[in-house]
Amino acid sequence: MRRVNHRKNQHDEISLIPKTISIGIFGGLIWATVAAVAGYFSFTKVTPKSFVLRSWLQTKWSDQWLGEVISICIISLLSIGLALLYYVVLKKFPGILPGIMTGIVLWFIIFWLFEPIFTNIPPFYELDSDTVVTTVCLFILYSVFIGYSISFAYQQHRGENN
Repeated sequence: MRRVNHRKNQHDEISLIPKTISIGIFGGLIWATVAAVAGYFSFTKVTPKSFVLRSWLQTKWSDQWLGEVISICIISLLSIGLALLYYVVLKKFPGILPGIMTGIVLWFIIFWLFEPIFTNIPPFYELDSDTVVTTVCLFILYSVFIGYSISFAYQQHRGENN
């Protein structure tokens, strides 16, 4: 009986992985698109192409709409990793607070720790207040979307199995 229960728990964990992957893809797609739109309307000077392409490619096409679309797709794929990491570490914590904290930590990692990698992004102290506020809010919204969706799916799945 115990061995059967162990297999059932493994199967339950595996069945949430595809949902977590889709949450990561759609979270990256939605919020990177919102960031691109925010950049288009000059709420921020930092857009997805600023991180993904423009820091390494200084070509004409990477600064246009094609560069933004490719960057949004790459961010959607990278978002799978964050969603899986969130699933492993924080899935049992319901509510939006873990997502808010994750968004703030993620913003600090990108804008402080990885600042030397992203040569196209100005240092934090050179960013205008609109860019800082907009990007912090976007990172928080993105992380809350990922975190709340994953913890909700986990709690719902756990409730179905009990």
